[in-house]
Amino acid sequence: MMSDGFAALSSFTNLKRAAEMAAKGKRGKRATAEFEYNFADEIILLRDQLINHAYRPGLYRQFYIHEPKKRLISAAPFRDRVVHHAYCQLIEPRFERIFIPHSYANRRGKGTHRAIAYAQSLARRYRYVLRLDIAKYFDSIDHQILLDTMRSHVPEEDILVLMKLILHSGENCSAQTPADYFPGDDLLAACRLKGLPIGNLSSQFWSNCYLHPLDLFVNRQLGCKAYLRYVDDFALFDDDKSRLLDWKFAIIERLQRLRLKIHETKAHVIPVEAGIPWLGFVVYPDHKRVKARKITHGRRRLHHRYKLYSQGEISFAELDAAVQGWINHVSFADSWHLREKVLAPIQLKPGFHSIKTRLP
Repeated sequence: MMSDGFAALSSFTNLKRAAEMAAKGKRGKRATAEFEYNFADEIILLRDQLINHAYRPGLYRQFYIHEPKKRLISAAPFRDRVVHHAYCQLIEPRFERIFIPHSYANRRGKGTHRAIAYAQSLARRYRYVLRLDIAKYFDSIDHQILLDTMRSHVPEEDILVLMKLILHSGENCSAQTPADYFPGDDLLAACRLKGLPIGNLSSQFWSNCYLHPLDLFVNRQLGCKAYLRYVDDFALFDDDKSRLLDWKFAIIERLQRLRLKIHETKAHVIPVEAGIPWLGFVVYPDHKRVKARKITHGRRRLHHRYKLYSQGEISFAELDAAVQGWINHVSFADSWHLREKVLAPIQLKPGFHSIKTRLP
């Protein structure tokens, strides 16, 4: 018998809204156009397949990105992305009610800039910070632990079956990494299913769910209130350096239950006055700077777009969108002179205002 939750997930209304969300920013793509051409028929077919348990995910398209580091991105077919959105629309509100307020990734009203602003506010109140991040996070997420975590708030077995389908469809989409062994493991630990495809909305949502127990551990058991997380990057603040070091080892031990490890070579307690590397910026108590690597990448990308514009291969609107997007990002730091320097070589065709005059 179909649960009420699954009926809501597979309803025409939920799938229609999911398709509209999945199409945002993708309407120039062929797969999106093909789906929207027969919109109602496609939604009805997808609904019937879900209700009759005949839905099967398709094959991913894979490619690499190299910024901020080399990563394998897996793009699901459009109709599968509709299912991912339909799933998240139903399940996400259940977890939003229990997530801590200072987990900033992939949540409405949060985001990178709010995470940076909060980190700076904590840097003004405390002397030291412990910065941690998890090694190969998406590739290391254990399927069974994730399912157990979700089950406490998703009791509907038919929704869990759909979740398993989505999970298993991405089994070959994460980087192949050697098996990690943790205390109490036997040789069969190498057979545990792990890894989420980077690129799925569901993967972004599940990544927050997976680390929710860690958030509660830091807040409640360690008693650290000056804490924030963005995906697998997290920071703890305190005036006592030794306490932060104790917390570091407690977190390493707690992460073993989630079959995760940190980048230990990057896990240091530093004075906030030295600057905190955080989400592409270096955050100080009284100012922020853009990371050097981000400057190099941004300059190369903008100058490449300018070259394409000069050769007539892209329009002014496309160049302008790239420039304004970069300005909006770096203007969050103290970057006026940086913006002038990077944009100085960009000279527009007659009839257009200078890029410089558009600086905020």
